[in-house]
Amino acid sequence: MNDEAQNTMGTPTPEELREQVERTRDELGQTVEALAAKADVKAQVKEKTVAVKEQAASASAQIREKTAQAAQLIKDRDPDAVQAKTAQVAAQVRESAAQAKRYAAEKTPNPLLEKVDRAATAARTNWTPLIAGGAVLVAFLLIRRSRGHNR
Repeated sequence: MNDEAQNTMGTPTPEELREQVERTRDELGQTVEALAAKADVKAQVKEKTVAVKEQAASASAQIREKTAQAAQLIKDRDPDAVQAKTAQVAAQVRESAAQAKRYAAEKTPNPLLEKVDRAATAARTNWTPLIAGGAVLVAFLLIRRSRGHNR
């Protein structure tokens, strides 16, 4: 049998075998590259990180834009009269507080003011025992309260 007779029977020629081997090598190389890409977790994490950062930046920009729009709407809808009224009310509250302070100072007897001043001075100089006493008082009240709930 000659080469032509073998080719008609389905036996490949050496050239056909070389081409088939070359195609198989190419396919195998592509498969290996695809598997390597899937196995490269570090690269996948980097890609995901980049994608998430881009989404976060986009969301952050949208939030900033919406916040700016909302602030502008509030400014546009808040007339000067409302701002003036707010300032007036704030001034009235400050004046009322000042009057209450003056009234309390006028009506408090001098001996009481002197005792309060001495107590404040003593508390400033001896704050550690004062804090310890407060802690004991709080503990006592908490224990008493918990015993009251158990009954």
